[in-house]
Amino acid sequence: MILIVLKAQIRPDKRDEWLSGISEYKKGVNSEPGNISFDYHENVEKKNEFVIVEVFRDSAAGDEHVKTDHAQKFFDFMGTVVPEKPLINFQSLDGDVWNEMGEVTPR
Repeated sequence: MILIVLKAQIRPDKRDEWLSGISEYKKGVNSEPGNISFDYHENVEKKNEFVIVEVFRDSAAGDEHVKTDHAQKFFDFMGTVVPEKPLINFQSLDGDVWNEMGEVTPR
């Protein structure tokens, strides 16, 4: 599995464009056969800072993802709404990306 976490600061004057663009991009990514999940969230303490969490079946699915039209368009679009380069954490993991958290038991 491939786990990708991006952190991006969005220019305040581009917020509405960003929200529309990321919503459209999510639809494209979720339609990819190798995509397991795609989520994005805004930092509640830092307005306009967003984290994107993408999970792909394997490295081949990740490679195919970056070649898609919607990814190429989004990468170009993203450059128009950020004031600085986004940060990325890319991990290739064996097995499931998500495991149960042992420290918490529902009651």
